[in-house]
Amino acid sequence: MALPSPCSEVCRFNRKTDLCAGCLRTTSEIRQWRKLTDHKRHFILADRGRRLSKLNAKIGPANP
Repeated sequence: MALPSPCSEVCRFNRKTDLCAGCLRTTSEIRQWRKLTDHKRHFILADRGRRLSKLNAKIGPANP
């Protein structure tokens, strides 16, 4: 069974990182999600910690 989309319906993109603040995916990953293999989806989801750190470094933490 395919992994569901991690979309949280908070679609705000950071132009410097190309990451959505809600789901921490790039615009390309969001567009391609249905076509990706579960292996690639797992990789994207497992990378959320690094992506959040990258986003926070560019815009600052959401809850200081």
